[in-house]
Amino acid sequence: MSRAPIIPAPPRLSQYGVAPEYVVKRAAELPDMTSVMLTDLFPDSPSVIYPGPRGISAIREETIASLKNVNMDMIKPDHSVNICASHHGFTILGGEPYAEMLKALRDEIEARTGCTNIRLRAGVGLRFRETEEYIKSFGLDKHFGKGKTRGMAPIDEGVPIETEIGTLYGLKAVYDADWVVHAHNSDVREVHFHRQVDRAVKPFGMSYARIETRSTYHQNLGPRAANFTARAIFASDFVQSKFAFATFLDMSPVGVVSVEADNDLYALNDRLTIAGCRYYGKIMTLLGEVDECIAVLDFPCPVPYVFAAGVIYANFVGASTDLFDLDVPLAAYTWYTEAFYGKNGPLLESIPPTNPAIKMCVHNYSWGGYPSAFFSEQIPTIVVGAEQAKVMDEDSQNVEYMTHGLVAKNLDAAMHFAKQTSGTDKVIIFDGAAGGINVSTSLAELLKERAPIISAKVDNELLPKWLRQRGIDPATALNG
Repeated sequence: MSRAPIIPAPPRLSQYGVAPEYVVKRAAELPDMTSVMLTDLFPDSPSVIYPGPRGISAIREETIASLKNVNMDMIKPDHSVNICASHHGFTILGGEPYAEMLKALRDEIEARTGCTNIRLRAGVGLRFRETEEYIKSFGLDKHFGKGKTRGMAPIDEGVPIETEIGTLYGLKAVYDADWVVHAHNSDVREVHFHRQVDRAVKPFGMSYARIETRSTYHQNLGPRAANFTARAIFASDFVQSKFAFATFLDMSPVGVVSVEADNDLYALNDRLTIAGCRYYGKIMTLLGEVDECIAVLDFPCPVPYVFAAGVIYANFVGASTDLFDLDVPLAAYTWYTEAFYGKNGPLLESIPPTNPAIKMCVHNYSWGGYPSAFFSEQIPTIVVGAEQAKVMDEDSQNVEYMTHGLVAKNLDAAMHFAKQTSGTDKVIIFDGAAGGINVSTSLAELLKERAPIISAKVDNELLPKWLRQRGIDPATALNG
């Protein structure tokens, strides 16, 4: 018996996307769409605290509980504290869990230490005003108080940080307090970059860094090789003199598993490394089993960051390779490194193409603000509506996106064209559906058929391999 589609994440008012009224129809409303719950595909999926019967209060309660074992004695009443956040956290499950964790974190620091000069510093990537939108929409400006919140862009004033590999640059606004609290989330997100290595440390080289330093990921060293810049910054005497502790939403494709806090970021990183491989490995491997499909973008985020089953579209574009396997050559993770691709695909035989299972992409709702012409150039793309096309056309980072894409009058016309042209009726929708995935009935059948096989393969073969590659003993990690 088929299940009704899960309600997708609602449109969000933003300068980076079309106004919500232009999102006329969601892909989940199309005929022949159904949903598959992740707990049905993988019965061993972790229990979650959110979404759940306790609602958003669970996040506040678990945040406070996680902080009981954290030492805050270094923070004095007359000190200043910067709680440092990253924009990606606000796209998880509508953003409310992350915002609530930040609010609870601020309140508990004040209650425990008597410190009242507690500020929020929210970093972002290439959409320079995005975190300002989140700060206002979630009432963080009111909760922290006047003048205590700030959205940071990588072009803001920097501060030199002397590291073991030389001078790197952080954002001055991150470090203009006596103490820094690192508030983040553990979803694997850009696993094509960090490869689930130092995932918890990465923001020190990205969200909290000047563009010259954060661009080691994008323009210089590329996937995995750039990881050491974040660790070098965090390990510096300057950052260590200010770092107090870290608090994370521990994420799974099903939802928020827990809130984790620790004074030792490396210890927290080790736990999250295991959890990330364990929680996300099965669904990402299963998505690699899809033989053909139409991918529909239908989520308030730039093209690569739209969600399905807790996995971003960028990961699906690379799903024909094992994104967790560190033995796979570096070039297998270079959809970001567009220099490795020409208009007809990879320039070298050793570089794998984008996921060949994606026969066509229907861009129903997704933002600009991130260079995405690579995707429309490599994958046949249909954009729904003139307003959506205009957003991409007028975005300075996407001037070539529509050069490679077509415009459809509405979603129904786009899907008809996509099915007729691609020859497949299998559809996967990246719409942020919580706890499951919205797909066509034909794709649902394939996922249900392959899930038990993939589950056993990950448990018995892949997960132990991934952990050993990261210096973790599988027997201890999985049975401890």
